[in-house]
Amino acid sequence: MEIKRPRHRDVMALNREYTAEQLDQYLHLFRIEPEVYQENNVQRGLRDVNGTGVLVGMTNISTVNAKKIVNGMKVPCDGELYYRGYKVNDLIAGLRGREQFGFEEITYLLLFGELPTSEQLDKFREMISINRTLPPHFVRDVIMKAPSRDIMNSMTRSVLTLASYDDKAEDISLDNVLIQAIKLISKFSMLSVYAYHSYNHYEMHDSMYIHRPDRSKSMAENILRMLRPDSSYTELEARALDAALILHMEHGGGNNSTFTTRVVTSAGSDTYSVIASALCSLKGPKHGGANIKVMEMMEDLKANVDNTEDPQAVRDYLEKILHKQAFDGSGLIYGVGHAVYSLSDPRAVILQEFAEKLAQEKGMQKEYELYQTVAENALDLIRKERRIYKGVCVNVDFYSGFVYKMLNIPVEMYTPIFAMARVVGWCAHRMEQLVNEDKIMRPAYESTSTIRDYIKLEDRQ
Repeated sequence: MEIKRPRHRDVMALNREYTAEQLDQYLHLFRIEPEVYQENNVQRGLRDVNGTGVLVGMTNISTVNAKKIVNGMKVPCDGELYYRGYKVNDLIAGLRGREQFGFEEITYLLLFGELPTSEQLDKFREMISINRTLPPHFVRDVIMKAPSRDIMNSMTRSVLTLASYDDKAEDISLDNVLIQAIKLISKFSMLSVYAYHSYNHYEMHDSMYIHRPDRSKSMAENILRMLRPDSSYTELEARALDAALILHMEHGGGNNSTFTTRVVTSAGSDTYSVIASALCSLKGPKHGGANIKVMEMMEDLKANVDNTEDPQAVRDYLEKILHKQAFDGSGLIYGVGHAVYSLSDPRAVILQEFAEKLAQEKGMQKEYELYQTVAENALDLIRKERRIYKGVCVNVDFYSGFVYKMLNIPVEMYTPIFAMARVVGWCAHRMEQLVNEDKIMRPAYESTSTIRDYIKLEDRQ
């Protein structure tokens, strides 16, 4: 007797019908009303009523300051970000006038806790360089096999597959984890750029470019070199990308992807699984994909405002966004506001400088001025219309997408660029977690369910 297999569309139709029925019947069982959280003193999203993160750990890798003590009280101040005690503004400023780029130097700082000497930096640069390679046929057999528009998913698959090439993949001794960290940091640019070119070729029917990295070049230079068909770039372009990578490397232990890193590390999992988990966390539009929403919002603004050089017209559009009458109906002006910073985001301040310089080099001053107009009016409107406990400022995502646009980086690569940088912070936090904690992270949840008696199948209605 021939067994008839259900057709794919029949299966999909059945799945949709079943899912719709279940949702319609049981959606109320999943909903917990906001007042129940308040009654039980449960912090939603590990945040208190003022939006401040609940303290769950300690770190000496980085520090984020948004308040200072005045007359014994905490008051908002310009944001400060420190890597291993060094102000990030000073780290960026220290690179000016130097021939070398900074990604490798600041990576060393985060991993080893100290700024390197010239000899240590040269050796570390060499380590990054010689590990900037992939196993034989990896690009063909792994990256090109199932190209996807979602480059973050491709990177996650590649990271997990790399474990198969590591004889000590599950060894979580500190020396081995450090070696794995350096290898992954070195390879991330290739995993992402090659994944994009594969997608662009097989899915978008464009030309294929697979440029090998140049061992004499920095991380930022190699990203542009591998990404562009002619491998060319200007000095300012490479410096701007180098600064963006440094600014995205690390941001305290409380951001979503770093917290994920620590949670999965606490389970005793291997490095590849930990970093893959962090990638999955970062890709969300509320985290690493936020700058894409900024770009989409700006394109929508240009499409719906007749004269973008008219500040009042721009302000009217932003007011519609706040009232959920424009863009995506969320009521959010993307790139404005931050969970921690109040008066300013130091990363945004630095990227704004590079955005202005790039706009001059690229002849995009009018678009830069539009960004400034949006920032000024958005801040004013939010302060007037929203109840803000700690102040509001432009965040790093507001400018990063614009900088990447001027660098001709495809939108599909925006979040992967973030990942190429943040993997450094993830690896540092994984090491710190392994050194200091031996218990699995297991937060408590308050149950709201009621106890019920079992009902036999034939008696159920």
